[in-house]
Amino acid sequence: MKSKNNMKRIFSLFLLSLFFAGAAFSQENRSSAPNDTVRKSSGNTPRKQQRTPRTDHGPIGINLSLWKNISTQRTDTVGSTCFNLGIFSSMNRLDGLGANVLGSVVGRDANGLQTAGLSNMVGGSMRGVQIAGISNINGNNLTGLSVSGLVGITGNNAQGVLFSGLANINGDNSRGVILGGLLNVSGDGASGLQFAGLANISGGNFKGVASSGLLSVVGKDLKGVQLAGLANITADDMTGLQISGLGNVTGGTAKGVQLSAVNMAIRAKGIQIGLFNYYKKSLDGFQLGLVNANPHTKVQMMLFGGNATKLNVGARFKNRLFYTILGGGTHYLDFGDKFSAALFYRAGLELPLYKQLFISGDLGYQHIETFKNKNYGIPARLYALQARVNLEYRLTDRLGVFLTGGYGGSRYYTKGVTYDKGMIIEGGVVLF
Repeated sequence: MKSKNNMKRIFSLFLLSLFFAGAAFSQENRSSAPNDTVRKSSGNTPRKQQRTPRTDHGPIGINLSLWKNISTQRTDTVGSTCFNLGIFSSMNRLDGLGANVLGSVVGRDANGLQTAGLSNMVGGSMRGVQIAGISNINGNNLTGLSVSGLVGITGNNAQGVLFSGLANINGDNSRGVILGGLLNVSGDGASGLQFAGLANISGGNFKGVASSGLLSVVGKDLKGVQLAGLANITADDMTGLQISGLGNVTGGTAKGVQLSAVNMAIRAKGIQIGLFNYYKKSLDGFQLGLVNANPHTKVQMMLFGGNATKLNVGARFKNRLFYTILGGGTHYLDFGDKFSAALFYRAGLELPLYKQLFISGDLGYQHIETFKNKNYGIPARLYALQARVNLEYRLTDRLGVFLTGGYGGSRYYTKGVTYDKGMIIEGGVVLF
């Protein structure tokens, strides 16, 4: 018990001595402020001696503070603080260490370490380390490390490592590693690594890797990688890789790889992989998807019957040479059996044969549902792989007829056994 009481006394005396030392040091700096002239007597003739002007930031002191105006160092426009300890502090400039229970406000620049339980505010630029329970706010630039529980705000440029539980907001450029629990926003360009739970937004160019839970937006050009759970949007050119769960959109030229359910670009130079791929002006590469489209793609309806599924309807997305077909049919089994149906996808190539006569070939996948027929020993569902050769004659610009011959086989999903196989014969019409 005695040792504990002695430690408390020593600590109290230490704080008290710092308080008086800071007060004395600050008073000494104020009293020794430079004068323009000093008079010295040599006989009866006064002589003026010029002093060298000061080039520092004014008197340097220790700031021990309970509140804004209850401290060992008064708040002015010339002084500088080398050590600050308090509950809430206000100072002109910080060059050293500052630690406060609630918060601190620095009117001009801060260089060193600034920590607070709630908030740090710097009117000018911050160079060093900022740590706050809620927010770090810098009016001008930030260079170094900023860690805040909720929000980090920099008025102009941020360079270094920024961590915030909610959001990082930079008025101009940001460079380095930026991690936001929900949001990262850069008013102009950004480079480096950005990670956000919700969205990364850059008003200008971005160079590096941007990863977010939902959305990534670049206002100008992207050079690097965009990863998002929902969508990636680049207003101008993209050079690199875009991967998202729903869609990738590039307002200019996409140079590289777009991988998503939906990929769209004005010009594509590279690869688009998805369910729906679209380019508006030109493609220098290839598209791999269920539907590949451009402004010249014809969307045509197909009505046909056959021995694979008896009644069928489909949509054909036809480009100059290649096409894809999505559709469905009924009665995979015979008309005398209970209802059964199938969905199919086909991709192929068409070439002109003679005038209005065209030949095409495609490969297809078919998913089959037998519904209540499973009660009669027929598998509940099957899949089929099929190959077809088609002859199509165009009667008018909006009407054509076709005949199809091919071969296919249906198999179980659960085991590698063929259920049925044989020739395919179909015929129908194409409506443009």
